Amino acid sequence: MTRPTSLNRRHVLAATLAGAALAASPLTFAQKPARVLRIGNQKGWLSILKGRGTLEKRLAPLGVSVTWTEFNAGPVQLEALNVGAIDFGDVGEAPPIFAQAAGAPLVYAGATVPRPRLEAVIVPKGSPIQTVLDLKGKKIAFNKGSNVQYLLVKLLEKNGLKYSDVQPIFLPPADARAAFEKGAVDAWIIWDPFLAAAQKTLEARLLADGTDIVNNRNYYFTSRDFATKNTDVLKIAIEEIDAIDTWISKNKAAAALELATVLGLDKSITEVYVGRAGYGTKPITRDILAEQQVIADTFFDLKLIPKKLNLLHAAPVDLR
Repeated sequence: MTRPTSLNRRHVLAATLAGAALAASPLTFAQKPARVLRIGNQKGWLSILKGRGTLEKRLAPLGVSVTWTEFNAGPVQLEALNVGAIDFGDVGEAPPIFAQAAGAPLVYAGATVPRPRLEAVIVPKGSPIQTVLDLKGKKIAFNKGSNVQYLLVKLLEKNGLKYSDVQPIFLPPADARAAFEKGAVDAWIIWDPFLAAAQKTLEARLLADGTDIVNNRNYYFTSRDFATKNTDVLKIAIEEIDAIDTWISKNKAAAALELATVLGLDKSITEVYVGRAGYGTKPITRDILAEQQVIADTFFDLKLIPKKLNLLHAAPVDLR
């Protein structure tokens, strides 16, 4: 008798296991594999959606389950997307540009309406700085490569100043607040809810916000692979986020209280935040991608990204 080779033994074992699996669950191979939407979220609007459970209910008839992972910043979410750990998340204007420049398989899935009042330049309450022109030569704290850096560039440009006319001090929000409190910087350019907190607790004075300068949208992103295979899932996700936006716009007091709990802030701070936000989330359009293209070109000119980008390379698969 011929002695069985290791290859033959593996074939026999594989056949035995396959037969056992078929006997144990005869429908397994007839069923469509279950789908999962893995959401990476920051504390904020998506936290409210998570608490409602409405997205899970909408997706259940499609055989789609939902998982949630909380992150503390957009760039970390995008890194998770890049390594295949999540399928969907929320982020500001700047991080997806850096992610695309780094080669991430990023696709824009949705965008909020413009929310220019949610970012601003603030100065201490007793500061002699009264206008944007007074910022010339001054130390301004902000997070490098963020949406507020773009706001600063455009704000200076609108007032006849150049980026080189100010002294950028690159600091994350917590460190920037400490420097602002100590008087180590002359101004701070920051977004909500840090902006509202500084106004409420430090009596910081708003010098200029993004009105008539930038749109400051929030974006929802996915991966090219997920977008290609799950357009139905993404459509429902954007619809449910828009529904939360609609609810907040009509129930601002309740939303401020809920957001205060989520963020661990006093309600007086979230009331300011909720009160000046814009509401509505829709699918991506060519015009919205054109807005991002301008930001990407600006960052390239500032040498913040290594190459010019084509934002259409990050367009949804069903872009019209």
